[in-house]
Amino acid sequence: MATFTAACIQINASNDLDKNLASLGTMIREARDMGADFITTPECAAMIEVGRKNIRAKSFVENEHPALAAFQDWAKETGAWLLAGSLSVLLEDEERLANRQFLIGPTGKVTAKYDKIHMFDVELPNGKSLRESNNYRPGSQAVLAPLPWCQLGLSICYDLRFPHLYRDLAKSGAEVLVIPSAFMQITGEAHWHVLMRARAIETGCFIIAAAQCGEHVAGRLSYGHSVIIAPWGEVLSDAGTEVGVSMAEIDLSAVTKARGHIPALEHDRDYDFIDLNGDISDTTE
Repeated sequence: MATFTAACIQINASNDLDKNLASLGTMIREARDMGADFITTPECAAMIEVGRKNIRAKSFVENEHPALAAFQDWAKETGAWLLAGSLSVLLEDEERLANRQFLIGPTGKVTAKYDKIHMFDVELPNGKSLRESNNYRPGSQAVLAPLPWCQLGLSICYDLRFPHLYRDLAKSGAEVLVIPSAFMQITGEAHWHVLMRARAIETGCFIIAAAQCGEHVAGRLSYGHSVIIAPWGEVLSDAGTEVGVSMAEIDLSAVTKARGHIPALEHDRDYDFIDLNGDISDTTE
């Protein structure tokens, strides 16, 4: 079975696009020098900004996006496969943006792209109310893409909480799932590792999840802990809370082995649903 080395670039993105791109380029080259074949970056890889006006002012249409062009140049320079975890992309047909992921081959060609489906519209325990859908249009298509070594299922951050997406990707052939994220500290401390391990275990897939870390604009805190997880649930690498590069070898035979032991993807069954909350009567005498 095929093997390759995957890397997670863990960053602390600011709202300065040029500064962020300079840091990303340095870390991508570092990961390639360390032997990475597939290098992944977090959600909001090129910039974290707040407020629709500010975000739109620093976003671009896809074919004019300087961050996408930079990723394409880095892929050609290093000869590695790159994942731009997500970039903010202006849309022609509405005011909201796309939170769009790009898979880029060693020639610099974009081989796949994915718009985040599930929007982070939540009420957090600390009292903060967040509405990602105010600024971003949700996607409507799941994406399975080929790498030279495996089939790759694409997703972004909050998608993590919707296990049916990953089951569908795995049943369609995915062996590795990417979940680049900008997970907030308050939710990350409670849920990050358990959800990542659960998605790996229930699908029999490798998980590669590059993450943002530290404090960003307006005091936003990201959890960090970029992880690479094996199909049996073992954490192969955990980047902790600091900026840096983490890596692990991906041996696809582990997918076959895990699914051979527990072939849950083959055991789906249709079922009826009975709601007993309707007409409840006491049948005892």
